[in-house]
Amino acid sequence: MKNKSQSSFSSKYWLIIISVVCVILLGIERFTDGGGPLRFIAGYTVIPMQEGISYVGRFMSDLSDNFETLDEMKKANEKLQSKVDELTTDNTRLRQEQYELERLRELYKLDENYSDYEKIGAHVIANNGSNWFATFTIDKGTLDGVKVDSNVLAGSGLVGIVTEVGPNYAQVRSIIDDASNVSAMMLSTSDTCMVRGDLELMSDGRLHFEKLPNNDNVVEPGEQVVTSHVSSRFLQGLFIGYVSDIDVDANNLTRSGYITPAVDFSKLQEVLVITTTKREMTGGEDAGEGE
Repeated sequence: MKNKSQSSFSSKYWLIIISVVCVILLGIERFTDGGGPLRFIAGYTVIPMQEGISYVGRFMSDLSDNFETLDEMKKANEKLQSKVDELTTDNTRLRQEQYELERLRELYKLDENYSDYEKIGAHVIANNGSNWFATFTIDKGTLDGVKVDSNVLAGSGLVGIVTEVGPNYAQVRSIIDDASNVSAMMLSTSDTCMVRGDLELMSDGRLHFEKLPNNDNVVEPGEQVVTSHVSSRFLQGLFIGYVSDIDVDANNLTRSGYITPAVDFSKLQEVLVITTTKREMTGGEDAGEGE
């Protein structure tokens, strides 16, 4: 009796559930304008899933394309950077060659100005370690005709003198060195004076001269100063520089002052060495005071 009542009850419930489902499906049918319940369910489940999968696929494809493009850009950038480095190197080399050509032109003009003397070109390979080339080493020696007391030129005039020489090198003391004393003269008057090296003065770009006679000969700033005929080691007429200042000394007998040198002693790279010394030209006779 009990089982029969339960079975009847369950049938009623199943009938109600089926009826409700039918009503829902009919509602869905009407709501979807005849699209069908399955299509409605698919519209809310399967289709969005497909769209999501399609979006992910497109994203991954675009990402792969982007990686390929990025890799190509990196390779192109590396090639461009390599080309830029190559062009930079070429430009630097060309500029160095241009500067060297300009220096060689200056040496060529200097060679023409002193065409009476036999000369040889040399490169500066070392200096005394300071900002000024007070003493330095060149790459020519006895095998090239360089001797002790050979005069050295650069820029527009006199640099110094060879003090030590080996088979393939030579040491040069410049006229700005503290130990340097050069017998010089004013070009227009031939009055002699002494040009003394002073490294402290070179910070102002000057040399010191002294013992110039205080006579009637007028010497003004701009006067050219050259090595004198009484110099014992320097050949006559080598250009030293221009008078920048001049004053009468306290003894009223001499004048002294300063010279702007013809050579930039902070940037020596190539020089000309006169292979004939003053001693050889004068037969070994010493001349006057100083070098």
